[in-house]
Amino acid sequence: MTPDVTNVVVVGNFELLVSFADGARRRFSMRPYLEYPVYQALKEPGKFKLAHVLNGTVAWSDDIDISPDTLYLEKQTSGNDAQPCARQLP
Repeated sequence: MTPDVTNVVVVGNFELLVSFADGARRRFSMRPYLEYPVYQALKEPGKFKLAHVLNGTVAWSDDIDISPDTLYLEKQTSGNDAQPCARQLP
């Protein structure tokens, strides 16, 4: 089971520094994900900076988040080969 996210810091250029309950830290680029419909609103830097921890993962609002599995298991990506694991709530 993937550990919960305990902290997130926006470090610029659509990147996050994510801390997990097991002590792991990951630098994660959201750039490849911004073309997916669920994340397009985050292209606005002001909205992206709203990243926070919610229910053990990173969220930007009640209806935009990213799976902690993606944050923990995905290696740093630089192209459009990333596949998002997102939940879009009704």
